[in-house]
Amino acid sequence: MEKKKSMSVEQSYTDHEIGDINKNFDDDGREKRSGTWMTGSAHIITAVIGSGVLSLAWAIAQLGWVAGPAVLMAFSFITYFTSTMLADCYRSPDPVTGKRNYTYMEVVRSYLGGRKVQLCGLAQYGNLIGITIGYTITASISMVAVKRSNCFHKNGHNVKCATSNTPFMIVFAIIQIILSQIPNFHNLSWLSILAAVMSFCYASIGVGLSIAKAAGGGEHVRTTLTGVTVGIDVSGSEKVWRTFQAIGDIAFAYAYSTVLIEIQDTLKAGPPSENKAMKRASLVGVSTTTFFYMLCGCVGYAAFGNDAPGNFLTGFGFYEPFWLIDFANVCIAVHLVGAYQVFCQPIFQFVESQSAKRWPDNKFITGEYKIHVPCCGEFSINFLRLVWRTSYVVVTAVVAMIFPFFNDFLGLIGAASFWPLTVYFPIEMHIAQKKIPKFSFTWTWLKILSWACFVVSIVAAAGSVQGLITSLKDFKPFQAP
Repeated sequence: MEKKKSMSVEQSYTDHEIGDINKNFDDDGREKRSGTWMTGSAHIITAVIGSGVLSLAWAIAQLGWVAGPAVLMAFSFITYFTSTMLADCYRSPDPVTGKRNYTYMEVVRSYLGGRKVQLCGLAQYGNLIGITIGYTITASISMVAVKRSNCFHKNGHNVKCATSNTPFMIVFAIIQIILSQIPNFHNLSWLSILAAVMSFCYASIGVGLSIAKAAGGGEHVRTTLTGVTVGIDVSGSEKVWRTFQAIGDIAFAYAYSTVLIEIQDTLKAGPPSENKAMKRASLVGVSTTTFFYMLCGCVGYAAFGNDAPGNFLTGFGFYEPFWLIDFANVCIAVHLVGAYQVFCQPIFQFVESQSAKRWPDNKFITGEYKIHVPCCGEFSINFLRLVWRTSYVVVTAVVAMIFPFFNDFLGLIGAASFWPLTVYFPIEMHIAQKKIPKFSFTWTWLKILSWACFVVSIVAAAGSVQGLITSLKDFKPFQAP
C-alpha cells in the first residue's frame, strides 16, 4: 500500500508540473507566443514603408495626377485583400483550429503541394536575399547623404562632395552581425517598433519640406494630369518605359507577403484568433502605409513637378535646413537596420530549421550555450547561428559593394516575385480552402484579378530590364558616387 501511495503522490506532482509547463507553451509545443495585432502592424509597417516612400514623388510624376493616386489606391486594396486570404491559410485546413504552418512554403505545401512549393521557395527566398542586399546599399546611401549634406552646407551647393559608400556598408554590416544573433522574430518587436517610428519621422520630414517648398513659391514647377510630357520632358519610348517602372515601383512598395506568415507566427493564440488579429494588423499596416504614400507621393510631386528626383532626401531635392536633412537620413538608416532584420529572419530560420531536421544530434547545430552579458542578463549562443548568420551578412555586404547598381536589379526581382507571392498563391489557396467551384462568379473574378496582376508584373519586369541596361551602360566601377 505504501508503495502505491508514493506512486500516486508522484503522479499527481507530475500532472501539476505539466500544468505549469502548458502555461508556457502553445498548442504546438513551442514557446508561448506573445505578439498582438499592434506588434504585427509594427512589423508590417517596418517591412512595407521602406525608404522607397521617398521615391514615390518620381512615380507619381511619371503617371500624373489622375493615374498616380489611382494606381496607389488600387494596389493598396489588392495587397490588403490578398493578405486577408493568406492570413486565413496560416492554419490548415481550418483557419482557427487547424495545424499551424510556420512558413509561406509550409502553407503552400498544405493547400497546393507539388512543384508549387519549390516555386514559392524560389520566389520568396530569392526576393528576401535581394531585399537585404538592396537595403545594405540604400542604408549606405543615406549615411553618405549625411556627410555630403554637411559638405554642401560648408562649401556650397556646386561642390562635388564625392564620398565612397564602402566604409558605411561595412558599418551597417557590423551592426547587422550583432543584431542577427537575436534568435527569432519573437524577440524583434522592440526593433520593429523603433523602425516604424523612424519611418514616420523621415516620411513626415519629407512631407513637411515638400509642403514648405510648394507653399514657398520660388521657381515654377510643372505638374500635369498625365505626368511627364512627351516631347518636353521625355521621348515617347522613355515615357512608356518610365510608366512601366512607376507602376511596378508602386505595386512592389506594398508587398509584404514574403514575411506575412512569419509575422503571423509571432501572434498569441486567441481570443481573437491569429487570423483575425493578423487581418486587423494588415488593415492598420496597409492603411497607415497608404496614408504616408499618398502624402509623400502627391505632396512631393506638387513640390518638384515633372522634375521630381528619384529620392528627394538622398538625391538632394533639398539642401537646407541641413541639420533636418541629416536627421531624416539618420532615421532612414536606423529604419533600414530594423527592416533588414525583418526580411532576413525568415532566411535564417529556414536554413537553421532544415539543418536541425537533418542533423538533430549535432551539437554545433542544436546546442544552446548561455552566456552572461553585463546589463542585459543571460544570452543564448548557438554556434551555427553565430557562423551562418555572420557569413550571410558579410556576403550580402560584399555583393552590395561589388554591385552598387543592384537596386535596379531589385526591381526585376520584385517583378518576378510580386505576382506569385502577393497574388497567385493567396488566391489559389483561398479557392482550395473554400472549395470554390470552377467557373463560378467568385472563381472567375478572382482569376481575372490574378491575371491582371500577372500583366502588371510582366510590364514592370520589362521596365526594370530597360532601367538595368541603362544603369549598366552608365556604370563606372570603383568611382565614388
